Amino acid sequence: MKNSPENWRAEFPVTETYIYMNHAGVAPLSRRVREAMVAFVEDAMIHGAVYAACWEETAEACRAAAARLLNADATEIAFMKNTTQGILIAANGIDWREGDNVVTTAVEFPANIYPWWSLKERYGVQTRMVPERDGCIHIEDLASAIDAHTRAVTISHVEFASGFRNDIQALGELCQERDIWFVVDAIQSLGVIEVDVKACQIDILAADGHKWLLAPEGAAIFYCADEKRERLINTNVGWASVVNPRDFLNYDLTQKPDATRFEEGSYNSVGLYGLKAAIELLLEVGIPTIEARVLGLTARLIAGLESKGYRVITPKTDAKRAGIVIFESPRHTPDEIYAMLHAQDIITAARGSGVRASPHFYNKAAEIERLLEVLP
Repeated sequence: MKNSPENWRAEFPVTETYIYMNHAGVAPLSRRVREAMVAFVEDAMIHGAVYAACWEETAEACRAAAARLLNADATEIAFMKNTTQGILIAANGIDWREGDNVVTTAVEFPANIYPWWSLKERYGVQTRMVPERDGCIHIEDLASAIDAHTRAVTISHVEFASGFRNDIQALGELCQERDIWFVVDAIQSLGVIEVDVKACQIDILAADGHKWLLAPEGAAIFYCADEKRERLINTNVGWASVVNPRDFLNYDLTQKPDATRFEEGSYNSVGLYGLKAAIELLLEVGIPTIEARVLGLTARLIAGLESKGYRVITPKTDAKRAGIVIFESPRHTPDEIYAMLHAQDIITAARGSGVRASPHFYNKAAEIERLLEVLP
């Protein structure tokens, strides 16, 4: 098949040295992402800002590609420096009242905890953290934590420490019914499984590019639904947030009518060149193709791990996982297993009580078999 994932391996020089399975941490860059970023650097080196209009055109093309990836409108997309910045905009921009609360889980990455915790001191907002059961987050547990004072539900689409895929469509419906802000950290899903902000009724989403999007660090996507934008207080208004940003001495605080109001200053242009190339590559391969490929690889990995006596923490059904597989050894620490694999140029990550393997679409079944072979 012309578009077979196997045919894309040449785009990833990392495969010449490593079996790379740490896309849930920091992903390697493809050739086309590197080329795009080098092209910007060379332009800036030789011409300075003479062709800055091309930088802006690339940013807008990147915005359009990101919107397509999310099934959003370009007016709903802004660029951030990381996921945390997007979550901070959400947490600080809601019009909180004394006694309000936000519901999340007890297994979120800190980027989706501390911005909400910090609201207690300033506004008295309580953060309710729902624990997982059997490695899963149950919707009924989240629903039980919601009351009349809940203003937001914030959750990772895929949990970093278990690989569990939350049912964000069901959660979106729950929040929509109760007029609650629905905020999603999509850094562990965007680029590997389908994310449809409209179907899932997501109000705000944030995702940096350096994991499954296969893009550089420091270039992140922020989504805010058009219908919620005016309700979100922009606490970071900067010179680029207003309607006439280039009319420098004609001060006018009127904010832009779209999500670019949340972009307070200059772009990370080299990062956006890379992000654009990365998103276009993923769209060319096709997210359904990528999802099917990765679920197949991880299913093979899970079966092999269990046959060797390892405990797999990640749920086994396709609907409850994405690209992450976390497993525990009965005899070795996570650091020991990580070191054994690393010594054989197999790149994973130690996380909590287990080891996290996270292959992407360009990985091969033979690489899964090699990882299993190396494990004691």
